[in-house]
Amino acid sequence: MSTAPASDPQPSDPGPGADKPRPKPRLVFDDPLDQQSSDDTDRGWGERPPAGGSAADLARFLDEKPPHHI
Repeated sequence: MSTAPASDPQPSDPGPGADKPRPKPRLVFDDPLDQQSSDDTDRGWGERPPAGGSAADLARFLDEKPPHHI
């Protein structure tokens, strides 16, 4: 058991510009459906970037082979 005083999580000297309030986040009224999400891309579905070569094709085939084809 320690009798040392607990450290203050905030510094006692806040530094320059500490008295300025943070700017409020601006409201955006754009249509969110106009923006592309990560699910709209192959990368969002876990697809690999296209790679050439037969070794890459074999690796993809082995990774995507259903369990009943082993």
